[in-house]
Amino acid sequence: MITHVVLFKLKEASQKNVEKARDVLLGMKGKIPLLRHLEVGMDVLRSERSYDIALITRFDSMADLKAYQIHPIHLEVAKYINSVKEASIAVDYES
Repeated sequence: MITHVVLFKLKEASQKNVEKARDVLLGMKGKIPLLRHLEVGMDVLRSERSYDIALITRFDSMADLKAYQIHPIHLEVAKYINSVKEASIAVDYES
């Protein structure tokens, strides 16, 4: 199992903008067969070092993760997220 974790810091982190970005990410649920798990959380601490949104996804294999990254629905979501994010960081690990 491959777990893919991405944290996003938005350019404008108003409640409305964070909720919209969360909803866009959650819009992938059930639409990409290789995506085994999708979880999106909004930061509640809102400290200076906090990122605004966490995306946690799981895949059966690295090949499935790579296929997800070029899937048309993921690309559409990424286009929106790239337009509203200031920064992102990611980690991928095998369990």
